[in-house]
Amino acid sequence: MNDLYLRGVGMTSRRTRERLIERLVEKGIDNIRVLEVMRALPRHIFVDEAMAHRAYEDTALPIGHGQTLSQPYIVARMTELLLESATSMERVLEIGTGSGYQTAVLSPFCRTLYSVERIAPLQDKARQRLKTLGVNNVILKHADGNWGWPARGPFNAILSAAAPHEIPQQLIDQLAPGGVLLTPVGGDEQSLARVIRDAETDEIVIDQIEPVKFVPLLGGVIQ
Repeated sequence: MNDLYLRGVGMTSRRTRERLIERLVEKGIDNIRVLEVMRALPRHIFVDEAMAHRAYEDTALPIGHGQTLSQPYIVARMTELLLESATSMERVLEIGTGSGYQTAVLSPFCRTLYSVERIAPLQDKARQRLKTLGVNNVILKHADGNWGWPARGPFNAILSAAAPHEIPQQLIDQLAPGGVLLTPVGGDEQSLARVIRDAETDEIVIDQIEPVKFVPLLGGVIQ
């Protein structure tokens, strides 16, 4: 992957990226740090070259294996919500590495980002992309995301890029005091749920943020 491809030309140029950032601002994304990270990140390297011309549309794109590269708005929104809700970003868990795009957006805000992916070929591509971008604070694991990563917890923040029908109790159990979990939840109709473990009372508080549409959180692993 050469420097010219990373910089982008035509439909992957910096001007095209800037139009995406303008659309995100119009939709209400106002965290300057999140916008700057997304402005600098070459989203087109996270899809096959044949799809690169669509990389800066505000839409989800296929990445194979029935999975998608999440819509830029929802990546920005979830990152923004995590930053404003978590008391610390010391240890962060991502469920569903996928293409690695959300991983790359989130990594500058974390001390250590742990990311779990059940589909090995997707994880292999994500690992190479992160290496190309010089991202060195992400630890990847090939595993069933339903179970989180108990050995590395508890986590200050957890973000899921796939939707369970119900919020997994095992993920809630891996939240540190003051920790926050963001996950889509539901079947045909989904909403983005925010789960916070109160630092003082240990009470679990859940609120629904907005309607979303994600691939389902499936069990098992694929080699």
